[in-house]
This record gives sequence, structure tokens and C-alpha cells, in this order.
Amino acid sequence: MKRTIALAAIALLLAASVFASGSSETLRFGTGGDQGTYYGFGNILAQRVSSETDTKVTAVVSAGSQDNIEMMDMGSYQLGFVQSDVMSYAYNGTNLFAETGAVTGFSTVAALYLEQVQIVTLDPSIKTVADLRGKTVSIGSSGSGVYYNALDILGAYGITEKDIHPTYQSFGDSVDALQDGKIDAAFVVAGAPTVAVSTLASTHKVRLVSIDDEHIENLIAVSPYYTPYTIKSSVYGTDEDCQTVAVGAVVIANNTVSEDAVYDFVSTVFNDKAEIAKSHDKGNELDLAFASSITNVPYHPGAAKYFAEQGIEVPTN
Repeated sequence: MKRTIALAAIALLLAASVFASGSSETLRFGTGGDQGTYYGFGNILAQRVSSETDTKVTAVVSAGSQDNIEMMDMGSYQLGFVQSDVMSYAYNGTNLFAETGAVTGFSTVAALYLEQVQIVTLDPSIKTVADLRGKTVSIGSSGSGVYYNALDILGAYGITEKDIHPTYQSFGDSVDALQDGKIDAAFVVAGAPTVAVSTLASTHKVRLVSIDDEHIENLIAVSPYYTPYTIKSSVYGTDEDCQTVAVGAVVIANNTVSEDAVYDFVSTVFNDKAEIAKSHDKGNELDLAFASSITNVPYHPGAAKYFAEQGIEVPTN
């Protein structure tokens, strides 16, 4: 009996030791809506990390970038997908975070791919951004990253919210509204192909509105976190390629997450990128140079450790 008790005590001490060392953690990963790229890709990454390492990751459907940062700040999420511009807003306490103040309790894990600003319409008369004036346009949930992207693009053409009939809808709701003829166009900011847009394109002739060179140059001069991007016609079966801009899709981590857990995440994602690409197109965009390109928010020590092994130095606190 005494031997049994002693063995049980030793087992408990060993379990406590493993937990304390941080070698096994369970992380909640805030992604986005279930029809967006964040959730689809994030779920694949979570499954891969969970199966390959001691760190267990669960992808959680969320309201996107701002929600992920706020939930992480409250301790509900340990990882999150964010747009690079929204990440900057949070860290510096501007735009979305101007009233609540800066949120600095997170670090960069890696930039994974570019998210394209997609202006989607079924109306053949809407050929340019200027044609949105006077139209009913979904510009994302109020205060979301999409909302600010929409205001930036419209503003580059001298258009304000007052010049359109704005609605404030998620990707899925925007697609439903387009399909039902309730809106004329919708801003969707996500990695293309986006499930919601692909679903619409399977039953309707989808059109993407391009941004011309002059307005792209003016936009980037004011907001340098945008990058020019071309969405090929083959993505949604459109009549022609679409010229637009993109922001980075970045994974961040709460600063309380251990170095080991973040190392497990980033090393698995990049070491297994060929296998990940078999499950999701965004796996083909994983690139170490891009992943380590963030300069406005420091990297987590676990991410910095992995990049250092690849001969790349990234900024840390």
C-alpha cells in the first residue's frame, strides 16, 4: 500500500514538472469567420501543430483581427490571426484602438501570406471604384479591419461613407446580400480564393473591381502597409485579372505563451509547408523572408529562436 502511494506521488510530481516546464501547452487560436481564409487555413495549421508536437492548438471561429487581439488581451486566446495594419493599430493605439488605448501584450509569430482587398460585385456597370458612388456597398463590420481598408480605398478616390449607402456586414452576409440583390458591391479582405466569394462565383458571374496605378501609388504613399497585388482571372473565373492591394496576414501570440510552444508552432508551419500546401493553397505562399519581414511589432522569443536557426535575425523586445 505504501509503495502504491509513493509511486502515485512520484507520478504526480513528474506530471507537475512537465506542466511547469511548458513542454506541453494547449493554445486557443483565434481565426475569423467560418467562410474566411483565416479559419480554413488556421484550422489546418492547428491540426498540423497538434499532431506533430506536444503543443496542442485549437482553431476558434471569431470576428477577426480586432476581436482576436481583444480576446487575447483578456487571456481567452493565446494565438490569433491579424491583418498587419490592424496589428499596428493595436500596438500603437490608433484607429480601431484609439479610444481603448494601445494593446502591447502580444508579439509577432510570423507573417504567413497576403490578404487581398477584394471589391466584389455582380453589377457589370460597376467598373471602377469611382462607380461605387451612390451605390449600396458593404464595407465590413463597423470598426473592423475591413471597414478601415474600405475607407482607405474609397478615400483614395475622394469618396466617403456619406457618398455611398453603406452596410456593415461579414463576408458571408455580404455574399448573401449580393446574391439577393440587396447590395451592389462588397469589400472582402482575405486571402484569395476566399470561400464566401468562391461559393458566390459557383452560381453567379462574379466581377472584381480593380484599382488603377495612380490611386494605388497615392494610397501606399499615405498607408505604406499596403502592397500592390494582382488577382488572376482564374481564381474566380472573372473576365480579366484584377489589380488591387493587399495587407499581410500575421499570426501573433500572447506574451505569456512559452518559448517552446511558439517554437513548436512556427517550426512546424515552415518545416512542413510542402505537406500543408497539399491541404490549403495558402501553404504555397509560406516564405521565410516574408514571415520575418514584420518590423513594427517585436517577435516572440520562440519565433526568434526558429528564425535564428534559419540564419534570420528578427526584432524582439
